[in-house]
Amino acid sequence: MSFDKILIANRGEIACRVIASARALGYRTVAVYSEADRDARHVRLADEALCIGPANATASYLNIDALLDACRRSGADAVHPGYGFLSENGDFAQACEDAGLTFIGPPVAAIRLMGSKRLSKIAMEEAGVPCVPGYQGEDQSDDTLLQEARRIGLPLMIKASAGGGGRGMRVVTDEAEIPAQLNSARQEARNSFGNDELILERAVSTPRHVEIQVFGDHHGNVVHLGERDCSVQRRHQKVVEEAPSPALDKTLRQRMGEAAVSAARACGYVGAGTVEFLLGADGEFYFLEMNTRLQVEHPVTELVTGQDLVAWQLKVAAGEALPLTQDQVTLTGHAMEVRLYAEDPAQGYLPQTGPVRRWRPASGEGVRVDHGLREGDQVGSHYDPMLAKIIAYGATRDEARRRLLRAVEDTVLAGVNDNRAFLAAILRHPVFAAGEATTAFIGADFAADPSLTPTQPGDALWSVAALLFARQQDRRRGGPGRGWQSSALGAQPLTLGCGEYSRTLTLQGPRVVGDVPVVLEDVDDESVIAEVDGIRRRFQWCRHGDQLWLQHGTDKALFQDLTHQPAAGRDGPGSGRLSAPMDGAVVSLAASVGDRVQRGQVLAVMEAMKMEHVLKADCDGTVTEVAVAVGDQVRRQQLLVVLDPDVVPT
Repeated sequence: MSFDKILIANRGEIACRVIASARALGYRTVAVYSEADRDARHVRLADEALCIGPANATASYLNIDALLDACRRSGADAVHPGYGFLSENGDFAQACEDAGLTFIGPPVAAIRLMGSKRLSKIAMEEAGVPCVPGYQGEDQSDDTLLQEARRIGLPLMIKASAGGGGRGMRVVTDEAEIPAQLNSARQEARNSFGNDELILERAVSTPRHVEIQVFGDHHGNVVHLGERDCSVQRRHQKVVEEAPSPALDKTLRQRMGEAAVSAARACGYVGAGTVEFLLGADGEFYFLEMNTRLQVEHPVTELVTGQDLVAWQLKVAAGEALPLTQDQVTLTGHAMEVRLYAEDPAQGYLPQTGPVRRWRPASGEGVRVDHGLREGDQVGSHYDPMLAKIIAYGATRDEARRRLLRAVEDTVLAGVNDNRAFLAAILRHPVFAAGEATTAFIGADFAADPSLTPTQPGDALWSVAALLFARQQDRRRGGPGRGWQSSALGAQPLTLGCGEYSRTLTLQGPRVVGDVPVVLEDVDDESVIAEVDGIRRRFQWCRHGDQLWLQHGTDKALFQDLTHQPAAGRDGPGSGRLSAPMDGAVVSLAASVGDRVQRGQVLAVMEAMKMEHVLKADCDGTVTEVAVAVGDQVRRQQLLVVLDPDVVPT
């Protein structure tokens, strides 16, 4: 089992994370990268790096032959799969084993067993692990599934056996909808996983999602390292994770930990794994699935246990015994993590693309940021939109929450939109602050939050942006430079644009004339201090060409100076011009030239960052142009379909 050089079959922050622990233990590391990741941070951190193919993940990070060839060419004798991509692919683990490589993960048999929700649930029931009542039989005929669904009763959960991330999952509350939802889930499972096998379960009402970190070694030892609460989710994807769970006491923690260890032993588990449970309000818990890899949220467990889980993985893979026995595992303090995404929650969590103009991760007492970003990176549509993980530790849950909130607000990212306002709003919410959030939290308690509604920037951002644009104009005319506080500019109107909004402001020297006085006090290359209604505030800013990014806390916007631009033609809602909302691929078209369509009718479907996005007509009209074809790769704001509106917008 001895090895000296580790190839990380992944990218981004997890590749950087593995490199750090491997280097600390004296191992050499090899990074792999697609053509889109040539200058990525993980490539620069590794001792060696090899290109394994084009940007498309299928041809690079999911290409088993290319990864094995990279091992051969670099002399790597071990492979760490990270998470995502091929990390839970039994064929990849088997291929590594066949090539004489150490796969830093569980045995192939465990990966295959736990990769099937149907077979894993059968195994867990046989091992005495509590499971939700349901059906996981081999007979997958429509008649049998419909009969079993009616036997289980409502509310019903339909799941793809090979699924994950919410794909192939349906919740049914009306018996009449069962046939259609079975067909829909089966089709999505087939398209996403190449396997249309389904399982059925009684849906647990408003549960918590609690998972247990387990570890096994080659000597028969298995321990758990406590739990993580991952109840705050959107579309079945985790948003906030914390350890320990505010819902568990010592007795329940012991029961769930023992059940997780039983699950690991039942499949001969070795390495890092996570057993996920649904926890009902009555304190009963049920097996959900087992992830046979390191989890995205592993840092919160590291912070409360004081252990390096990647180092544990490497030691176990090298044949060492687990560093601790169960009695030696202790949990101290509290840790929370949020996932920083390039997405717009106010537009249905639409993935965002763009350049990283400035990146300043937060720092401070108890703060940790795991990331793979560099200034100058291009956030594209080929991979998952997660950019970083922001983590905080405190002596108490509320101290960890406050530190995390500040870290989210202090993180500076210019050039691409992100979800920081959404994350901060969750951390401030009284239900979350009280430790009472369940999996229904975002849909029920959080649905009306302003962070989920498109809004224009606050008055202060408009004013400071106008002053910065005016300052730049003055400098180009030979006016004052750094530290400018002159009133020589005189009164002048300035028109700014921000997305669909525009505003004209009147400036007098270093101040904006208006109901709320704003005065520019000091400016450097990254920040500006402005007095807003008598209060001095620090803003972060970044200029590129005619664009200016401005940030104060989680209030962030991209401005353009429109003062000297001619009025643009109407191209907004009701115009009949359907453009791509992000970079991605056109996967279906439901429009042809000459078609009559109605407002709200689906005209196209795009896929980006593993998510599908439906594009609808914004007016009644006739299709006059279809500018793309199925399979085309398109850029953000590229024209897709043009309609002749029945009513011309004014």
